[in-house]
Amino acid sequence: MKILFFLFVYLFGAIPAGYILFRLTEKKDIRNYGSGNIGATNMLRMTGWKKAIPVLIFDMTKGFLPIFLALKFFPDHWTPIVAGSLAILGHCFPVYIKFKGGKGVATTLGAYIALAVKPLLCIIVVFLIIVAITRYISLGSLTAALSFPLFSLLFNENIEIFFFGLFVFLIIAIKHKKNIKLLISGAENKIGEKRI
Repeated sequence: MKILFFLFVYLFGAIPAGYILFRLTEKKDIRNYGSGNIGATNMLRMTGWKKAIPVLIFDMTKGFLPIFLALKFFPDHWTPIVAGSLAILGHCFPVYIKFKGGKGVATTLGAYIALAVKPLLCIIVVFLIIVAITRYISLGSLTAALSFPLFSLLFNENIEIFFFGLFVFLIIAIKHKKNIKLLISGAENKIGEKRI
């Protein structure tokens, strides 16, 4: 039962909403434009809010729903953690488009909504402060991801959630490798700038 559930979670997480929407509406591969990412941030840069918001909501749902179902139907602490991890891995490395997916931030946000609301609220504040000061979404995402495990300890969440946060930060950092290099060089795209 769990194996089938985990398979479903990965395949559901791997659905590339941004890629599909951009392909249907623009007749192009979004990975060839902007940051090359299939997520909501690149959709925002390339097409605007009207198409970015549905992608954001769907990508968040990919993280929220598996953990919600795991908490409802499986009594142990680790099944929701594995489910959340597989959903994020599915988004970042989707089998449908040769494992070239998004950066996992929105899917992680959805997972944290289902798993640990208090630490989530704290990292949202961290994200907003960093983005407001620097206008770098990538820096805000990385800082928020790094701070989640610390806030999970602060609020005495289960230790499994702490390790989940560390795993998520590792994946997000790997997927933001290019952004990290651009941040260091000062060439990273700021919010409000349209990259051609």
